[in-house]
Amino acid sequence: MSTPNQPDNRSSDDDRAHSVVDRRSGIDRRDLREDRESVDLDRRRGPGRRRTDFTKAAEEGEMTPEQFLFLCAIDAFKQANGKTFPTWTDVLEVVRLLGYRKTCPSEIDLANAEDWNEKADAPSGVRTKPGDESQAA
Repeated sequence: MSTPNQPDNRSSDDDRAHSVVDRRSGIDRRDLREDRESVDLDRRRGPGRRRTDFTKAAEEGEMTPEQFLFLCAIDAFKQANGKTFPTWTDVLEVVRLLGYRKTCPSEIDLANAEDWNEKADAPSGVRTKPGDESQAA
């Protein structure tokens, strides 16, 4: 029963009761939705897909030294450049300045991008040395 200051929610509760799917039935409520195109962007891992130890540790606050170094480098970049949200190009710059180079074939298949490799000791190419204008800025 609703009071004068509270709205009557009985009709919405009744609708909800009829739309609830018991998870024990094996029916996935996401399959019942009519707008399937927007559901495909759902960020859930889905059944049977577990996080890797690499991801799980970071999400639980126990970072590897590599993850912690990257986090510190991004934080230093943001402070030095006055950016709260670095662009992906900025992130790639930090990664290259940390010493990472593309030396192995990709482990993911990207339809719109060509894979390539470089030497492990290749310069980062993100900053120019004084007097050397050949590197990209």
